[in-house]
Amino acid sequence: MTPPVDASGSSLLAARLSAIDEKIAVAAHAAGRSAEEITCIVVTKFHPASLVRDLYELGVHDVGENRQQELSAKQGELAALDLRWHFIGQGQTNKAAAIRRSAGVVHSVDRDRFADALHRAADGDDRLDVLVQINLTDDPGRGGATPAQAVALAEHVLALPSLRLRGVMAVAPLDEEPASAFARLRDVADGVRAVEPSASWISAGMTGDFVEAIAAGATHLRIGSAITGPRPDRG
Repeated sequence: MTPPVDASGSSLLAARLSAIDEKIAVAAHAAGRSAEEITCIVVTKFHPASLVRDLYELGVHDVGENRQQELSAKQGELAALDLRWHFIGQGQTNKAAAIRRSAGVVHSVDRDRFADALHRAADGDDRLDVLVQINLTDDPGRGGATPAQAVALAEHVLALPSLRLRGVMAVAPLDEEPASAFARLRDVADGVRAVEPSASWISAGMTGDFVEAIAAGATHLRIGSAITGPRPDRG
């Protein structure tokens, strides 16, 4: 197991980041795409704000968090840095205002009520970038709208003037080949773009399947431990 970086930053962090950048470039080339059109969001769940600062010094500007409390704390501590914070976890309506205050992008709009809560939390003319989360499994308990519900949810978001619909997000099911899952997501994305042509983002692909996601057209990847190293012991 690769050891975690220390609080002051490490060549290990730079090496991991470089290795992922290289793999993204290779995968993009294989798919006939440019790596420049792909954003790598570094997921820093459970890591300290100091690691985010180290990432920033290495040129990272897009950071992802799964939990509202952690997002708010880190964003507040690092507010002076030019970082774009992505909320990628399941959103609760009672935390929508706190999420909106800290995030520049919310990837997990999975139902009308959460979209409405984010809209109600708007401050002035500020617009929030959001993606419709798609559940690619048959488990209704998993987060996300079904593929059949995607266009209706997208249209609901489009009716909320403080939200800017950017595209779709999904996680590949564990019991399906990633290539197949992401091909289905691409079909859903095409349907959403039919009602909003500018909603061109596809947030898909993590450490184990980002190559397949890139081949299917992903524009935003969510990479965690392959860059940050193992999560710290929370106990």
